[in-house]
Amino acid sequence: MSEQIKLIWDFRGPNAEPIAKHHAIHLGEFVQTEKLKNTHHGSEHIAGMHYIAYLVVDHEHMNALRESLKPSRGQKYNPS
Repeated sequence: MSEQIKLIWDFRGPNAEPIAKHHAIHLGEFVQTEKLKNTHHGSEHIAGMHYIAYLVVDHEHMNALRESLKPSRGQKYNPS
């Protein structure tokens, strides 16, 4: 299995949760439109009023997706 990267979009503030969830919906639509394989997406509560939307992709697609989707940050993905 290829190394995977978690692309992350950070949202903070009183509306962070619905915004992160909505952004995750758009990430799912993007995955379907682009027919990306071996990915998953969603949203997570980090702390307080900090939420993220994320897209996990194979490392080989990271650069192209980073340029087109403009995530806040990224990290190696370790499924647990």
